[in-house]
Order: sequence, then C-alpha cells, then structure tokens
Amino acid sequence: MTKRPDTLETVLLAIELLRRIPRGRKVTAGELHEQLKNEGIERELRTIQRQLEMLSGHFDIERDERSKPYGYRWLENSGGLTVPNLTLQESLLLNLAEEHLKNLLPARLMKSMGSFFAQARRNFGADSNARLEREWPSKVRVVATSQPLLPPKIVPGVLEVVSEALYSNRWLHLDYRNSVSKQNEIEVMPLGLAQQGPSLYLVCRYRGYDNERSLALHRMLSARASSFKFERPKEFNLKKYDEDGQFGFGHGERVHLTFHIDRDAGKHLLETPLSTDQQVQEIGDDQLEITATVVDSSMLEWWLRGFGDAVSYVRRQPNP
Repeated sequence: MTKRPDTLETVLLAIELLRRIPRGRKVTAGELHEQLKNEGIERELRTIQRQLEMLSGHFDIERDERSKPYGYRWLENSGGLTVPNLTLQESLLLNLAEEHLKNLLPARLMKSMGSFFAQARRNFGADSNARLEREWPSKVRVVATSQPLLPPKIVPGVLEVVSEALYSNRWLHLDYRNSVSKQNEIEVMPLGLAQQGPSLYLVCRYRGYDNERSLALHRMLSARASSFKFERPKEFNLKKYDEDGQFGFGHGERVHLTFHIDRDAGKHLLETPLSTDQQVQEIGDDQLEITATVVDSSMLEWWLRGFGDAVSYVRRQPNP
C-alpha cells in the first residue's frame, strides 16, 4: 500500500483532534492520545501536544495553562468543527437521535458527535427557514404503555464508564448495591445495555461464570473500566436474551398459555396478538378464550393479574 504523504497525515490527525476537543469541559493531550490509540491511530504524545499547540493558535480553542497537563476546549460561542452542508432533514434526524438515543449510544460517540448536534440545533434557529422541521418534534412522541415513572438517578460518570467498557470489550469493576441493599465489589464482562421503561440495565457475566445477569445502572455506586480486554462470547445474543423473557424475570421457558378474558378487556388482543400462533374463540356473548405460546415469566404473571376479575381460567402447559 502506498504510504500517505506526511502533509495528509498531519491534516487527518488535526481533523481527528478537532473532532474530539469538547465544548463544555477540558481535555488533556494525554486523554486525546489515549482516545486515538483506542481507535487504532498510533501517534507519539509529543506529536499530539505539538498539534494542539498549533490548533489552539488558529481555531477558537481555549488552552488552559494554569496547571499541567494543559486542558483544551472549544470556546463557548465558537462554531467548532461544524458541517456547513448539513440539510434540514439531516438536522431533524440528528435532533431526534440526540433525544432518544442518548442513553443507548457510547458516551464517547455522543461526545464526538457534539459539534454535529450543535450544528443541527443552530440550523433550527428562530431565524432559519426550518419552521416545518422545527415543528416536527412536537408532532411525534413515544408514549408509555404503563404508568409513567421518573427515571432513577444514576451516579454521575457511571453511564459513561459502563458504555465505554461495553464499547471497547473491557472488563468492568463495579461497586454494586442490589435490590435488597447488599453491597459488593464485583468484576463483570459487559455484554449489552437495555432501556426498560425509565431504567437502564447492563447485561453482563461475572468473572468466572458463563451465565448472564442484568444489573441496574442506578444501583451502581461506582464503575471503573479495566485496561484488560475480553473476547466477546460468540454464543451471546442480546436480541435472543430479550426474546427469552430475561428482562421480564423469566428463564426462556415457553409455555402454551390458555385463559379466558372479558371481551371489552381483551379485544385489543385481536389487533396486537400475544404471539404469531395466537388463537381466539368466543365464549358466549361477553368472553374470549385466548391461546398462545409465550415465554413464562414474572412479567407475564403481572400482566395477567393486571386485568383483575376480567381474567379467569388461566392454564399453562409445557410447550411441546
């Protein structure tokens, strides 16, 4: 492969650094050096330092020299590394992505996308011609299917560390307090992140075990990513983990469920079935008999109990 000219290498390094310099906080040359290394970009620390000195002299970048190591950040009113050709439709997409995916994307990616999100917001300014695009977020909404709850508080920094360890396949050290207030220091292999209602859960394996567990992020008192990486288990599949009812406090056991339900309470199941093999029979004038193959779980039990006296004759049979 032809080696790229030194000038091109310098320009590409400058772009990578500009993308990673934050706006609301400071970052050191050492931190940027580590970020680039994690992305497979090998440069000497002194090279990074020289580039930052040059960039702070030509861009709206503040260099804090009060103590070493020096910190760098974009000035508050600067444009940063923007994308001037971002269309209004792309800006709308980025606005929605920032709102709805902020907990499901790696913290590093969200930070590196900060200038793009800021550019998208500027494109929707009051003096822009984006009235229809600006109105769209107020026209759509994801609504709750149960009583809305406020999200639990997560210790500052925990989500960032957890998402970074998950992204980089690094072991994670946690100080964790479980649902019965028992506190332990544990080392886990992060495998997946899921949002269930207002709460975030980390799917992981404890060191020395091959089964998965779900840990609530709001019960993590502290988190520290290890420098040691692991080989992600090929047999683990987060989608299958969910489909097996693990987030509903089940163990993947499928049953053939039969129950009777008052017509008014159960008519929505004609439009949103429990499963692809669901069958419905009318019982008299006011009841339906529902049969379906589902994952047996505590969530299923809570769902059935939520109908109260409207549900009767509940029977579970092993799925053949």
